[in-house]
Amino acid sequence: MSNSFRLIMISAMYENGGNTTQRLLDGHPELFVYPFESQVGTKYVVDHFSSLFPLKYRWPVFPLAGEPAADYETIIDEECKVRIKTPRASKFRDYPMEMSDRDRKQVFLRMMAGRQRTRPALVEAFFRSSAEAWRDHAGSGREHTYVGYSPIIVVDADQIVTELPEAHVLHVVRNPWSAYGDTKKRPVPLSLSHYLTGWCINQMAALTYSAMFPDRVHVLRFEDIVADPVRILGRWLAQLGIGSSPTLSQPSWNGTPLAEVYPWGTVRIPTPEANRATAEELTAGEVDEIRVRAGVLLERFGYTDFLGQTRSAA
Repeated sequence: MSNSFRLIMISAMYENGGNTTQRLLDGHPELFVYPFESQVGTKYVVDHFSSLFPLKYRWPVFPLAGEPAADYETIIDEECKVRIKTPRASKFRDYPMEMSDRDRKQVFLRMMAGRQRTRPALVEAFFRSSAEAWRDHAGSGREHTYVGYSPIIVVDADQIVTELPEAHVLHVVRNPWSAYGDTKKRPVPLSLSHYLTGWCINQMAALTYSAMFPDRVHVLRFEDIVADPVRILGRWLAQLGIGSSPTLSQPSWNGTPLAEVYPWGTVRIPTPEANRATAEELTAGEVDEIRVRAGVLLERFGYTDFLGQTRSAA
């Protein structure tokens, strides 16, 4: 535990490529990539976003009075806890993983012993204890930066970079047509209006905080990443003093290449062709309504002509 805790927190609206980006960074010899969504939020998050975004995806809030053992339990971290505590109930049950939640908690408590109980200290202990307790992690021994992913957490980017001086937020944006097209494939999909409200708020937060913290909050397009991940991610990592790696060319799990990103997300095949095909699954009415609801953000991110002026006119 030190003051040089380096964290890259990936953010992306649902089905915008956050899981894909996390899996592309997996296997990089300088990075410890969290195995699933690192859902660091707690039930104590209460603000103007609480009714729109799940609390598990937010920057955590801890009670003023408490102790680290309770703090560990209040971190939601649903995907990882289900996988290691009740593996048969996890969608990741077919992916081998040796980690005990009890062992991880003990490491967490050891790291917090004698340390001031602050939010950045608790978040650091969470990521460091996860790395230490993951027994079959295929690491290089040269990892120095931790990578987490929590959808929509860009709305809290100012808090992250203010509290953790060595942290960066990487926000990934995807054109809203393909994103909503994949969202519709969920068992219980959000309505178009609900989804686009969240999409717009996420992109506005990303633009705002990247302007306020240009060296700490970064925005990349999903379309650019999947077209050339080694070049796009490698160039971005170089800004952080991290080398490129051939592992950036393909999504992987614990260093093992994946044929598709699923079940990490509904984006199965992260290619430009699949991205376009997903957008074209929408009806003409959906295409036009998304264009209206996304408004000026389409031009800001270079998506104005992604599907032509209207689907019906295409």
